[in-house]
Amino acid sequence: MGRVGPALDADDSLSIRAAWLHYAGSMTQAEIARQLGVSPAKVHRLVARAVEQGAVRITVEGPIAECMDLGSRLGERFGLEEVRIAPDLREPDLPLRAIGAEGARLLDREFARTSGLLGFGHGRTLGAAIAALPRRDLADRRFVALMGGLTRNFAASPHDVMFQLAARTGATAHVMPVPFLANSPEDRAVLLAQRGVAGIVHLWTEAETMIVGIGTTQPDAQLVDAGMIAPEDIEDVERSGAVGEMLGHFFDAAGRPVNTGLAARTLSPDLDQLPPRRIVALAGGPRKVAAIRAVLRSGLLTGLVTDERTAQAVLAP
Repeated sequence: MGRVGPALDADDSLSIRAAWLHYAGSMTQAEIARQLGVSPAKVHRLVARAVEQGAVRITVEGPIAECMDLGSRLGERFGLEEVRIAPDLREPDLPLRAIGAEGARLLDREFARTSGLLGFGHGRTLGAAIAALPRRDLADRRFVALMGGLTRNFAASPHDVMFQLAARTGATAHVMPVPFLANSPEDRAVLLAQRGVAGIVHLWTEAETMIVGIGTTQPDAQLVDAGMIAPEDIEDVERSGAVGEMLGHFFDAAGRPVNTGLAARTLSPDLDQLPPRRIVALAGGPRKVAAIRAVLRSGLLTGLVTDERTAQAVLAP
């Protein structure tokens, strides 16, 4: 439950001590209050503070039969090497807590599995998985962003994924200091040739595993919310028959790439650069079912992390 970072103030230190006594020591709040010389009410506030600041992380080990069955069926239907299904936590829209927790397990496994370069996409779900990671000392590791991330809405910036990764692991996180979408194919070529950017593009070819999100083509898609593409662009994409997006590439319901006119302007790896890498997507929620199914049908994914309800919906006829 410890944290890596600047020196703690007195209340921070006391809140972590209280959390240790409560969660690791199985002490009641009254017992903690007597030991620390504070009131039970303050103990409650201290433990709550530790939870809010991310100092407390609870893990549950062991498989769930229904989730394992869903994972097996998804893997068999879409030719996936790995499927992780988080239990349904009854989150109303985007299941960030469920997929974030299971995604963190995946990332932890990836860090242990290989010392190679890992590429990361964008998305709130991927951000939730990184936020759920325990802190690790991975100072000798390298991660690379798989897309340009300069946006008008900083809070929704894909760079946040890389910043979170660097903060939690101490690894070197290479970002793309360019927009997601160039004004023209010619501008894209100029941007990718810039000093500093060309080196990142080369790292894309070295990434043996890519961890990505899946987006929709709805008017409120994250690409639009983040200011990465204009609302009229997503309207054109939807009219072209696309229903799902991965790394700025769009796919129709059958999993076929859709030539939207954006691909030649997108600063992310080209489609022909993706195979035969391991590509694992983190995505879920009722609004993303069609998009997830479309990307799965593309045959580009080798793995998927989602939640129970989404898995059931994707498998439904």
